[in-house]
Amino acid sequence: MSQKICVVGTGYVGLIASVGLADFGNTVTGVDLNEDKINKLKEGISPIYEPGVEDYLRRNLDSGRLKFTTGIDYAIKDSTVVFIAVGTPENDNGEANLSYVESVVNSIADNLNDYKVIVTKSTVPVGTNRWIYELLKEKTGHENFDVVSNPEFLREGRATQDFFHPDRTVLGCESEKAKEIMFNVYRSLNLISVPFVWCNLETAELIKYASNAFLATKITFINEIANLAEAVGADIHQISKSMGMDGRISPKFLHPGPGYGGSCFPKDTKAVAMFGKKYGVTMNLIESVIDTNDKQKARMVEKLKTSIGDIKGKTIAVLGLAFKQQTDDIRETPALTIVDEILKAGGKVQAHDPKAMDNFAKIFPDIMYCHTAYDAAKNADAVVIVTEWNEYRGLDLIKLKHAMKGNFILDTRNLLDPEIVVARGFIYEGVGRK
Repeated sequence: MSQKICVVGTGYVGLIASVGLADFGNTVTGVDLNEDKINKLKEGISPIYEPGVEDYLRRNLDSGRLKFTTGIDYAIKDSTVVFIAVGTPENDNGEANLSYVESVVNSIADNLNDYKVIVTKSTVPVGTNRWIYELLKEKTGHENFDVVSNPEFLREGRATQDFFHPDRTVLGCESEKAKEIMFNVYRSLNLISVPFVWCNLETAELIKYASNAFLATKITFINEIANLAEAVGADIHQISKSMGMDGRISPKFLHPGPGYGGSCFPKDTKAVAMFGKKYGVTMNLIESVIDTNDKQKARMVEKLKTSIGDIKGKTIAVLGLAFKQQTDDIRETPALTIVDEILKAGGKVQAHDPKAMDNFAKIFPDIMYCHTAYDAAKNADAVVIVTEWNEYRGLDLIKLKHAMKGNFILDTRNLLDPEIVVARGFIYEGVGRK
């Protein structure tokens, strides 16, 4: 049985949820206060770059199962299930800012005309869903609703794939009535045997943070081993490959690089550290992960300085600005640290990225943005590869060499074959290998 659903927030999580839930056969209304964004969505234009999302967007708009509006009051009243998918940005102290969530809860309270299931899709601190329940109870004077925690586990660049083929669906749900409704919302996933994890609210909230903190820890661990491999003359690729053959470890997230970024890992690891302080639980490992990751980003610039000397007056081509391939997201990307440190050292930056240059220019408007990697490399003293876009794996090294003034490549993602690069007349530096 399909459900009438309202998704409040059409950012990354909200948009993917809206098109995905509609594709499952539900009737979905996406809500956002940004009128320009809503108008674009009505035309089938996605405000974010994510492979495949516009195909799902247009298909479900055409089917009539999906619509968008700025009218939150009617959308809530007309729905049985209300998803909260607004942002929870990080405060200065590392805690999540819940002001947007609270605003949505107030709107729900004002329009709670019948029984509804309130589903939190936003990443929120442990205890938030319990707080939402109590706030709604206080404002409405009744309990004709249920609150469900349904964290998302989307990888940017593969979000549509992850939504339709998740490893699991986590549902913090403490009511049989809400459980039946949520089962119907996600019935399509049950048909393809996706595991459903039913638990209480706090467990669902902490599953999200624990998962991201562990993956961030795994990335940080392999980066530290890569740094050690450099010092002793070992090859991190063989090390990580051999480690990944161990079924207890697995090969995923064992790729050395310039440190993790994005909207989730940095924010969620800091949040876990804050939870520990709040509840008097020592979180030494997570705090070390945060500190080590920051140092890894800065270490890339130190590697550059060690190889080409004083950066002042030199031109550096930075290839890749997004925090990972297949996205235009620059939040906490290592490129922010690398570009900032180059500029502080008196260097000039010429940058290229297939999708993220417009976003990056909002923070660094004065650096040179180039149409191609070869344009960025023109007269450059060094090239720094920051993002693992496939087009950088296949760089024409002869063309690149002719464009450059210098001959140094810092490959922070280990995309290139060092032997081939050196044979083309370059000096090469990767991460965790000679």
